[in-house]
Amino acid sequence: MGKGVYLRDVDYGTRRLDANSGAAALLTGSTPSTTGVPSAMVYDETLSTMRPPLATPAPSGALSNDSFTPEQLRLTTIADEFAIANDGKAVIYSVAADPQQAVILAGHAADGAVWLNNTSGHWATSSYYGKLPQAVGSTNSRSSMAHRIDTIDWRPLPAVAAAHPGENFRYRFARNDRDVYRKVALTPAANSAVTDVAVSLISQLPTTPGSTGMVNIGYTLAPYRYGEGKLEAETDDAYLRLDAQLGRILDAVDRYCGAGNAVIWLSGTGYSQSAAIEDKKYRLPGGEFSPKRAMSLLNAYLVARHGNGEYVAAIRDGNVYLNTRSIEARNLDSSAIAEECREFLARMAGVDKTYTRRQILAPGDEETRALNRAYDPKTGADVIITLMPGWTVVRDDSQSAGSHQRQLRDLPLASPAFIMAPGLAPRTISTPVDAREIAPAISGILRIRPPNGADRRPSF
Repeated sequence: MGKGVYLRDVDYGTRRLDANSGAAALLTGSTPSTTGVPSAMVYDETLSTMRPPLATPAPSGALSNDSFTPEQLRLTTIADEFAIANDGKAVIYSVAADPQQAVILAGHAADGAVWLNNTSGHWATSSYYGKLPQAVGSTNSRSSMAHRIDTIDWRPLPAVAAAHPGENFRYRFARNDRDVYRKVALTPAANSAVTDVAVSLISQLPTTPGSTGMVNIGYTLAPYRYGEGKLEAETDDAYLRLDAQLGRILDAVDRYCGAGNAVIWLSGTGYSQSAAIEDKKYRLPGGEFSPKRAMSLLNAYLVARHGNGEYVAAIRDGNVYLNTRSIEARNLDSSAIAEECREFLARMAGVDKTYTRRQILAPGDEETRALNRAYDPKTGADVIITLMPGWTVVRDDSQSAGSHQRQLRDLPLASPAFIMAPGLAPRTISTPVDAREIAPAISGILRIRPPNGADRRPSF
């Protein structure tokens, strides 16, 4: 904050952002509607299920490490352009706990992308990127998460415990819990493990004159949704511990690359989600919205109008997907059915607004323009629901283990970014900066082309 350019408010200009769509937008300089990563999960009509957009499931629908590749990432990234500018001789790696984050950070041309396998607890990659880097293979042999999962004990730092009396949380992780690595991936222990790998990769970068390298790192400050209560102590603790990990990265850069020989940038992904549910004693307005119940009522309504059939395939995260094959088999117009769904859902308790695919693709106001920037026509829903702030989404489907409820708050989020580079004068920029300007700005500092989908010049 003292030595770099501090952007206080990076504006992504979209609604319904998540960590993966935000990361893809940041690395490509474009909007989620064009990157190929509109959200962390998209609906697969062939498999009738939700799947990660950067994963190609086996015919059975199963996912493996080899499923994750950048082939569906439609635009070049900063890492890709860095590889091209250096004639393929730059050494480029990425590491993150989440596989899609790692793939987005690596892009198409990197030497390696590394992520935490949520089944085995070992560091993994896909055959797209080849073998694991040697240093990461050594980590798997000696000190991966799988080796020490039973010893991880998350308790608050003394400063956090003092600031939150009575909230002395403690989380332990059992090897026989099938979700144990998904749980630990949301803790500071995962960020620490990411740093361990990142430091080993930084140490492997070439240091001969004229050589270049890049290591892109994905951390998380997502709410620990497996906890209870407001989780304020957990969040504060995670921030303080992440600050320590960033310190380790800066020290490693100085040690292995030399002070003043690196461009360092850090950015949030424009996304925030509270895991806390407000106490009922405050009598705040709100209620519970059940996607499962909404789907049942909507399908019953359509059956009453058009006869027996399964008209609605799924409702996930405010996205309504129609069973187009069933609708077309009855010689019905999918657009007309979508409009009927929109009108019916608009009358349900807790629903604020509803939009059809047609309305989003031809936006007429700022709300639909913001939705349009996050809407991928190839995978987008037929109807989108927005709920009233304060309403709780009840996660009553089998794919939402550990995340049973989520209370909605329509908050303006100030997402910061920091850029530190040789010759770059320190300053603070308080006015909002379009997120699409970040990639061209970093590219300019590196003296490379911006990603091919970037359509903004840096104004700062």
